[in-house]
Amino acid sequence: MKFVLLVLFVATACAHRRHPNRTALEHIIVNGYNAYEGKAPYAVGLRMNNGAVGGGSIIGNTWVLTAAHCLTTDSVTIHYGSNRAWNGQIQHTVGKDNFFRHPGFGNSAGHDIGLIRTPHVGFTNLINKISLPKFSQQGERFENWWCVACGWGGMASGNLANWLQCMDVQIISNNECARSYGSVASTDMCTRATDGKSVCGGDSGGALVTHDNPIQVGVIVFASGGCKSGPSGYTRVTDHLDWIREKSGIAYY
Repeated sequence: MKFVLLVLFVATACAHRRHPNRTALEHIIVNGYNAYEGKAPYAVGLRMNNGAVGGGSIIGNTWVLTAAHCLTTDSVTIHYGSNRAWNGQIQHTVGKDNFFRHPGFGNSAGHDIGLIRTPHVGFTNLINKISLPKFSQQGERFENWWCVACGWGGMASGNLANWLQCMDVQIISNNECARSYGSVASTDMCTRATDGKSVCGGDSGGALVTHDNPIQVGVIVFASGGCKSGPSGYTRVTDHLDWIREKSGIAYY
């Protein structure tokens, strides 16, 4: 079973669902590596006005994709274009009138996904969008695909990570994931905790992106206790393409 986790650092991390065996948290991307500048130009850091931190991804000049549970505040400041979190080349503060949470969020599992409508942002080598799956890929489960997840967040010391961390992970079946958590919604997906690699508190809302022909297939939403004893969990993007198109007009065919 997965539970809601509110992790307190210097700033408060977005809530994570987690396994109940909680242990001390380490790096936000546990056993990850420092990203080179420009590795993930789609990645943005989010600071909510309630002190929470999270992540998101640029999917268009005026749209950021994130987790719905990161959009339960009045405003968010988005940091674009730098591996140094909270020191973006561009910063925009956006109010809750521009937040869109999936209507299934809070009502059933597997719909922890949200959108932020933003001021227009031009693209460069350090600020760019990530493509979404095509509608023809809605039935693709991406099992065994290799992906990268990146983010910023808190460490056991109580400080926020100041450089983008990434990890390379493989998507597993929901049946394999359920052996750790008891059940997993069909609209969620998981990656294997090989070598202790995991997302962790404060990474919520960040992107899971395929290595080959990069597309965003997941939004980071849950982790195991201690963030290294079980699979990492994501909302499945392919199951929400219709809703993303309805709200943002963004679609790939």
